Amino acid sequence: MSDVQALIFDCDGVLADTERDGHLVAFNLMFQELGLPFHWDDAEYARLVRIGGGKERLRSVVTDAVVARYAEPGESADDMVARWHQVKSRYFQNLVKAGKIPARPGITRLINEALAAGLKVAVASTSAEASVRAVLESAVGEGVAARVRIFAGDIVKQKKPAPDIYLEALRGLGVSADLAVAVEDSGQGCAAAVGAQIPVIVTVSSFTGSDDFAGAAAVVSDLGEPNEPLAIVADPNGVMAGVTAVDVGVIQTLGRANRN
Repeated sequence: MSDVQALIFDCDGVLADTERDGHLVAFNLMFQELGLPFHWDDAEYARLVRIGGGKERLRSVVTDAVVARYAEPGESADDMVARWHQVKSRYFQNLVKAGKIPARPGITRLINEALAAGLKVAVASTSAEASVRAVLESAVGEGVAARVRIFAGDIVKQKKPAPDIYLEALRGLGVSADLAVAVEDSGQGCAAAVGAQIPVIVTVSSFTGSDDFAGAAAVVSDLGEPNEPLAIVADPNGVMAGVTAVDVGVIQTLGRANRN
């Protein structure tokens, strides 16, 4: 039986807890700079985070009245949202560069272990590529990040929970779904991986504790560290007993369990 050949991470909520500590902060800073009539609190953002993509979240709250008041002459609603999102992305990347959004437990360790073991490692995200690259470089350093493929932003038409970004990653990596494992944090991300027929381990994040993780191979608090053991939330295949940290061996076990 073949081993897992590729490990594919989501970005937001997986590499780092970027939604609460990064994106939400950046959205509100952008609203303030541009004088827009919005300020999102945790409760509202917990609802909006279920919409894949930052521009899509902004578009969901833009009414005709907002366009009439805040669009520049000749600017469409979509162009206005894209302009806002550029400002938001600048704030987000500055937060990352300032070290305000640390990597989640186990991320740096597992990416390095996977590369050392010869696995292909990638990030598949609906966020802007520049933001994804900033988070990845912050988590593992520029040298390691250069060895990780990034599939992000608007390279696919349908964002998560559609499987498109994962299907694109599989094509780009030249790996079949049964020889890959995905790491996600949300219900919509889990659904995207499952839709692409990739076994997925979920690391629950700040806004996703109540999400539906149907089809996940395992659900855990995080990837764990030797001195900071993970908590097992769900283990439908019965393969996580005694696991305190997800390593390449656990990834291979999850991949094999999915093929049985």
